[in-house]
Amino acid sequence: MLVPLLIPKPKPMSKRADLGLLVLRAGTGGVLFAHGAQKLFGWFGGHGLEGTRQAMEQMGFEPGRESALAAGLAETGGGTLLALGLATPAAGAAVVGTMAGAVSVHAPAGFFVTEGGYEYPAFLGFVAACLAATGPGRYSLDRLLGHRLNRPWMTAACFAASAAAAAAVLRRRAGTLGSGPEQAAPPGAGSAPD
Repeated sequence: MLVPLLIPKPKPMSKRADLGLLVLRAGTGGVLFAHGAQKLFGWFGGHGLEGTRQAMEQMGFEPGRESALAAGLAETGGGTLLALGLATPAAGAAVVGTMAGAVSVHAPAGFFVTEGGYEYPAFLGFVAACLAATGPGRYSLDRLLGHRLNRPWMTAACFAASAAAAAAVLRRRAGTLGSGPEQAAPPGAGSAPD
C-alpha cells in the first residue's frame, strides 16, 4: 500500500480556475494545432510538408523533412492533446521542445515579434510548460481517465526527454550553420510559421 502514498492526488481547484484552464488549453491548443496543420498539410495558408522542409533546411534544421514532420506533429499533436487535456505532461513538453527550436531561429532579431523576434514562440512555450506543470484541471480527459497519463513523475520525465531532444537538435543546427544559432537570420515573410 505504499504506492498510493507516493502519488498524491491532485488537490481540488475552484470551478472558476478549472474553467480558466479549459479556456487556456482550448485557445493555446487551437493556435498550436493551426500552426502544425500549416506545416503538415498546408492548411490555413501554410506551405505544407514540402514547403516547410525547404524552410527548415534554410534555417539550418537537417534533415529538413524529418525536422518539418517533427515540428508539425509536435504542434498539431501537442496542441490537440493540450486542448483535450489529455497526456498533459507529454503534450506540454513536446510543445516546449519545439518552441525552443523556434526561439533559436528568431533570437537574432531580439525579443519583440514585430521585429521578427522570439516573443511569440517563447510565449507559447511558457504557456505549454505552465499547463503541463499545473495540470489540465477538472474539465479534461486526463481527469476522466483518473490522471493515468498525468502523474507528477511524468511531467519531470517528459520535460527531461524534451530538453535532451531539443538540445541535440539545436547542437546539430549549430553545426549545420557552422557559426552557431545566433548567426542565423530569422525566416523572412513567406517562410514556414512557428
